[in-house]
Amino acid sequence: MGEIGKDTKGIFFDVDDTLYDHLQPLSQALKKVLGADEDFPYEAVYHRFRYYSDLLSARHGGVNAGGAEQDLQDMRVKRAMLALADFGIEVTKAEAERIQGEYLQGQFQITPFPEAVRLIREIQAAGHVAGLITNGPAEHQWAKIKALGMDQVVPPSHIYVSGAVGYDKPDPRLFAHVNERTKTEPSSSFYIGDSWRNDVVGALAAGWTSIWFNHRQVEPETDHRPHYFAASYRELASILLP
Repeated sequence: MGEIGKDTKGIFFDVDDTLYDHLQPLSQALKKVLGADEDFPYEAVYHRFRYYSDLLSARHGGVNAGGAEQDLQDMRVKRAMLALADFGIEVTKAEAERIQGEYLQGQFQITPFPEAVRLIREIQAAGHVAGLITNGPAEHQWAKIKALGMDQVVPPSHIYVSGAVGYDKPDPRLFAHVNERTKTEPSSSFYIGDSWRNDVVGALAAGWTSIWFNHRQVEPETDHRPHYFAASYRELASILLP
């Protein structure tokens, strides 16, 4: 790889619920297993689902590493039970396993937000480094990246999956690894993601510019302060390519 110019930005995106609508496969799973109707609080449940996913992953550590498949499955089942319990919905372990199975299957029937592909191409055309950083087992996340067609948009050398690297967001070592491999600097690196714990806190700890993609309009979880807030790709474009 050639030298990165001093004015070149490193702009990296989260994958789940940043490049595509991550709510859709969960909604379909809840409809199929629980018979949830149109009045069900899908988006609120999704937020708690992601909250517990991030929390349990952080508590466990290494859940996305190779050989941790049973721990990962246990975490996935527990997050569904905890998220639904917050809304007074008690499900059995077997039901939670069914929800997870349907949710997992639906994750590969996805398409990216059209604006996401457009913005990434504009970033590349402006001479900046564009890439992806995502938590999860390597094989699973790469399957989603390929289902989205993002491997045809972003060079594989600029795609980083925590299960392959060995560190999970929000660990700043993951971001440092990306800087080292892409020859970018933290001071000129941007990270865009929807997860408060993983994306906002992680980027700030790494010394990156943090952009919270809060398109679901949820509340901050701590007193950390991202550098920018964006609720749409139009807003992201105005921040990244002024």
